[in-house]
Amino acid sequence: MDPLFSLPALVAIVLGYILGSIPFGLLLTRAAGLGDVRSIGSGNIGATNVLRTGNKKLAAATLLLDALKGTVAVYIGHAFGAGHGIAILAGLLAGLGAFLGHIFPVWLGFKGGKGVATYIGVLIATAWQAALVFCGVWLILAAVTRYSSLSALVASIVAPAYLFVTGRMPEALLGALMSTVLLWKHSANIKRLLAGEEPRIGAKA
Repeated sequence: MDPLFSLPALVAIVLGYILGSIPFGLLLTRAAGLGDVRSIGSGNIGATNVLRTGNKKLAAATLLLDALKGTVAVYIGHAFGAGHGIAILAGLLAGLGAFLGHIFPVWLGFKGGKGVATYIGVLIATAWQAALVFCGVWLILAAVTRYSSLSALVASIVAPAYLFVTGRMPEALLGALMSTVLLWKHSANIKRLLAGEEPRIGAKA
């Protein structure tokens, strides 16, 4: 049987999905007495929308925790897969599961965040150099344009391209897949960017 379609591979992606589906942005804002973050801004549960509450510390915590979901999922998948001879594959699949879990959490009717932080977290564990490339591109563009979405879109194209060029094919394929989903999730942002209506970083709801 192809390892990709084996039971251990399925378990790895499910474990990653469960971890990735924890809605930290929603949990943190509710705990802080700020209500439901889905009722403001873009309606997403990610750090960018949490920042629109005006609480920078909560936004930073959300960013960190959402990234850690991806990183931890890869390591858990790798450790689990090692016992079945598919350590690398299981790690990659668990990372993909975490990314999808963040975007489509079953607990929230499959309506989650955009996946940028979790994407970075997955890269940190699978190809840290690509994570640096992603963050570098994002930071430069964010500083120049103040558009989080545009920065993430460009970074999500550059990072897998870097992996392809450097010969990291399994990680490049994972990155390309996540980027495809990320671009689709940002379709509304792309329309607003083209219309000049996209809110900039730090703008409150």
